[in-house]
Amino acid sequence: MINLAGRVAVVFGLANKRSIAWGITQKLHESGATLAIGYQNERMKAEAHDLISDLPGAFAFQCDVSSDGEIDQTFAQLKERYGKLDVLVHSIGFAPAEELKNDFLFTTREGFRIAHDVSVYSLIALSRAAAPLMTEGGSILTLTYFGAEKVVPHYNVMGVAKAALEATVRYLAADLGQQNIRVNAISAGPIKTLAARGIGGLSDMLKAHADRSPLHRNTEQSEVGGAAVFLASPLASGITGETIYVDSGYNIMGF
Repeated sequence: MINLAGRVAVVFGLANKRSIAWGITQKLHESGATLAIGYQNERMKAEAHDLISDLPGAFAFQCDVSSDGEIDQTFAQLKERYGKLDVLVHSIGFAPAEELKNDFLFTTREGFRIAHDVSVYSLIALSRAAAPLMTEGGSILTLTYFGAEKVVPHYNVMGVAKAALEATVRYLAADLGQQNIRVNAISAGPIKTLAARGIGGLSDMLKAHADRSPLHRNTEQSEVGGAAVFLASPLASGITGETIYVDSGYNIMGF
C-alpha cells in the first residue's frame, strides 16, 4: 500500500459514485491523503456532501472551473485551510450533448469553444492556481481517453478536446518541472459513468473493448484510482508529461 499520509489532494470533477473521480478519490483516501473535493455549483452541493460523508476528514468546496473568480476563491480557501497542496486531480470533461449526436463535420463553433474551455483550459487555470501552493513539489493528474488518438464513433469534439488536453499536459509539464511539479494524464478505458452515457453507442464501445483488449475485460474505476495514487506518490518521481494507459491493454491492439 502506498502511503500518502500528510499529503493534501484536491479532486475536481467528482459528480457521483459512478464517476472515475470517485474511484480515484477512494484510493487517495485509502492511502491516507487529506482530501478536498471541488463541486461545480449549488445544485451539486448536496451530492458532494453526501459523497464526502464516506470520506472522514474530507472537505468540499464549490468551484465552477469556467470562472476564474471562483478558481481564485477556491484556492484562497485551500491555502487558508491547508497551507499547501501536493496533488491536483482534474477529472473534468464536457461538451454539449448535441455535439455528440451529429457527425463531427457539423460541430458548432460554440460547441467547440465550450468543449475546449471546460475540458482543456480548466486544467491550465487550475494548475496555475495550484502551483504556488505546491511548495514541496507536487503531482497534477488529468483524465483522457483513446478517442484523442483514434476516431471513436460519436466521441466527436470530445476526441479533439482530449487531444488538446494531452498536448496541454506536455506543455504544463515543461513549464512546471523546475518547481518539481509533475503533470500526467491517465487514459482510461471506457467505463459506464453518467457522463459516458451521453455518448452514443456506449454499450458497443464497452463490448468491443472487452472483446479486443488483451485482458478481455473492461476497465474498473478502482484500477484508474490505483494508477492515480501511484502517479501522486514518490514512486513516480521521474514521470512527467506522460499519458499512462489504464485500459486493459486495448490501445496496443491493431484490431
